Amino acid sequence: MGLTIIAVLIALFAVAFAVGGIKIVQQSEVIIIERLGKYHSTLNSGLNIIIPFLDKPRQIIWRYSTEGPMGNVLVRYIKENRIDLREAVYDFPKQNVITRDNIVTEINALIYFQIMDPVRAVYEIANLPQAIEKLTQTSLRNVIGEMDLDDTLSSRDTINSKLQEILDDATNKWGVKVNRVELQDINPPMDIREAMEKQMRAERDKRATILEAEGTKQAQVLEAEGARQADINRAEGEKKATILVADGQAQARIAIANAEAEAIKVVTDAVHETGDPINYLIAMKYLETLKEMTSGQDNKVIYMPYEATGVLSSVGGIKDMLVTKGS
Repeated sequence: MGLTIIAVLIALFAVAFAVGGIKIVQQSEVIIIERLGKYHSTLNSGLNIIIPFLDKPRQIIWRYSTEGPMGNVLVRYIKENRIDLREAVYDFPKQNVITRDNIVTEINALIYFQIMDPVRAVYEIANLPQAIEKLTQTSLRNVIGEMDLDDTLSSRDTINSKLQEILDDATNKWGVKVNRVELQDINPPMDIREAMEKQMRAERDKRATILEAEGTKQAQVLEAEGARQADINRAEGEKKATILVADGQAQARIAIANAEAEAIKVVTDAVHETGDPINYLIAMKYLETLKEMTSGQDNKVIYMPYEATGVLSSVGGIKDMLVTKGS
């Protein structure tokens, strides 16, 4: 009978040991084990064995603040005995901060952090999420308080970098690594937003006016350039036309001169036996000049020099010569 009781007790102890002494930890998680209330070990992912009744996982109560659907702040308390080592995202509720130019602005932020040392995350700070939240709010007020509203709206990357550096340095003693901080919304008061919208509209109208003026200027420049090129082309055409006319006139004069030379040669051959061909040519020029002088209606009297009578007599001699040759 006694052996049976002992066997049953041993069996119960084995079952209790199996139930309470075997711990399976998931990947990227750890469990903090305390023995008799004091830190003993950290259980990593996989199968782990502890001593029941002596070793217990450390219970962790973390406080999270989130924004409700109506804009109110909701507080959640989560009890855990496992610590997640993956990167976590904490979305903080919106808060009011004051810029250097005394403008109250509503800002909310996201923080991406990762627990690197779970022992320090449990024993160095009472409530890690709440501590990170309060530290972020304080640091955000300090950073924004050193900047004007315009700089705050246009320098998100600078603010994110400063906050990440400050938070990472401050949370290092808690075994936490702050990877990055992102500002989600920066909402100035309504009157400031309306003034900014008016300013942006005025700036857009100004840029549109400048672009329109630049377009008109460019069109005028192109038009003037086209007119100048047209004048150049027209001048080039007139130049070529003048050259062609001059070449034509020169060719005509050359042809006339060749014809006159040929005529002179024929006359010379015809009169060299009976008279001087020079007198004939002079007489012909006199006759042409006389024709031009008598072409006007007002020319009634013509005065001829005495020398012209001798020349004209040469013409008569040529006539007699030609008649003699013809007979």
